Amino acid sequence: MTTRAEPGDIQSDQSDQGDPGLSAIMSERRRLINLGYRLLGSLADAEDVVQETYARWYALSAREQQAIESPGAWLTTVAGRICLNLLGSARARRETYVGDWIPEPLPEPTEWITGRSGPGGTDPADRITLDESVTMAFLVVLDAMTPAERVAFVLHDVFRYPFGEVAGIVGRTPAACRQLASSARRRIRTARSPAGPSAGQAGIVRQFRTAWEAKDIDALIGLLDLDATATADGGGLAVTHLHPLVGSERIARAYAEIARLSGDRTTFRECTVNGLPGLVAWQDGTVATVFAFEIAGDRIRRIWAVRNPEKLRPWRHNAPDPAVTMRQRRAGASREGVRRTKS
Repeated sequence: MTTRAEPGDIQSDQSDQGDPGLSAIMSERRRLINLGYRLLGSLADAEDVVQETYARWYALSAREQQAIESPGAWLTTVAGRICLNLLGSARARRETYVGDWIPEPLPEPTEWITGRSGPGGTDPADRITLDESVTMAFLVVLDAMTPAERVAFVLHDVFRYPFGEVAGIVGRTPAACRQLASSARRRIRTARSPAGPSAGQAGIVRQFRTAWEAKDIDALIGLLDLDATATADGGGLAVTHLHPLVGSERIARAYAEIARLSGDRTTFRECTVNGLPGLVAWQDGTVATVFAFEIAGDRIRRIWAVRNPEKLRPWRHNAPDPAVTMRQRRAGASREGVRRTKS
């Protein structure tokens, strides 16, 4: 297997100039993190996979390492097989998961904290390349695939490995892997919504935020697709609705009630979630919820609200500026007063 570079990939700035072999091995870390996240939908799990992959490499003797023609290919094969095994066991774990499971959301690479970075800041090797293959909608569809489908599709269609090499990881014939990837593509095409430009989506998210802060149910309904779905993931560790909310009016009323109950404790911030416009809700100086959206045309089709604190680790950075927070609250109170006057 040859080593494939991904679009926009960068090398770690922590390479060991004194050991070219170590440098070559560690330069694979970012690509392996990218692969693991797309296969598992979890940055934490991807990091664990990469750690286990390197542990297996260093468990080899020096002679065994030297006999491996392409260390990068070896690392990818091992990481892919570990992910395949984890995907199989994940299905059993999901049966006991409280509520719906949503992939772990990612902020912009310049903002996240993995918890494993050095004193100089976030290690570039821990960052995920943000493209269509990591949008929340894409990851949710991937999660509905069989483990073999997901691995075959991601390795071939996203990372451009030929089916002959994919077969060695999945444990199927190249022809079978080709069929798996084809089935996965059909799932993607069926679920995909026609998305507008990112700037237009950001405007819709901004309008949603404004209407939500004002508890304006009619405005919220107008921004939602008639058959919109809102799914939340608390994992039993945070209070949220256990079942998806379906329908624009039901979602609007539920979200208006959430805004009423949270009061001044919650501050919203527009941000990038998995490469697309989203929202972060702060409560008492802590990230409480990350919202990802799927927007079709000029309507919100799906909302994913991640509240499980174990999935919000990359978002724990500096809290919003208190002055900005106060202005936002005053603006929200002003809008609420105007709305009540009109009614």
